[in-house]
Amino acid sequence: MTAYDVARRLPAIPELRDLCRAMAVLDVVLDPGSEDRHHLHGPGGVPGAVEVASKRDGAGNEYSIVFTDAGAYVHGFDHESPMSPYATDDGEPWPGVVDSVPEVFRAYLAEPVFTDEFGTPCLTVCLWREHTDDAWRHGEIDFPGGDQDGADWLFSLLTDGTPEAFQDWARDYYERPVDLAAVRHVYAGRPLTADVVAALNPATTPAAVADEVSRTGYPIAPVR
Repeated sequence: MTAYDVARRLPAIPELRDLCRAMAVLDVVLDPGSEDRHHLHGPGGVPGAVEVASKRDGAGNEYSIVFTDAGAYVHGFDHESPMSPYATDDGEPWPGVVDSVPEVFRAYLAEPVFTDEFGTPCLTVCLWREHTDDAWRHGEIDFPGGDQDGADWLFSLLTDGTPEAFQDWARDYYERPVDLAAVRHVYAGRPLTADVVAALNPATTPAAVADEVSRTGYPIAPVR
């Protein structure tokens, strides 16, 4: 699966934003206080952004989704991909990956948080969608053979989109049981309750995670 397939499978912008927020909230509750979470979601962070969602695996692979008033810009990087700028002679994005990015999102190609200290773009996947579009867009890319851009595994939780997929991932990553009913509750966008927090992580409390959950914009049930 390449960026082409991800573009066909990603949900529309509002649903994608809700999904990213849900995954970030689940990571907050499962691993409160950590600075090494996979999934983050919050306001701003880059010019023109209303919200930014991101994934970092700690090994140099990542994606960011910039939600703006114009739509959404998706930036992914597989550091072992032969399409990486570090694997080419010119240090530039793979031909076709960013050539068609519309002007409304083009500044993000040089945004410092998406480049290294030399201005090299850390990018192997690029997608975008304006609010007037009826589908996610991508460039015309001549892939080097196989699913080489990293899109398949980078975006797998977003293209699957099910609570079961997140449960499987979290159970493997955190090496402990993860309550599926609680994951479904958060995926449905229902206010975070003390019972859901306890089901996900008995070692924490709603008060301990409230500030970080609030920063994602996710609703929290009032304390009774």
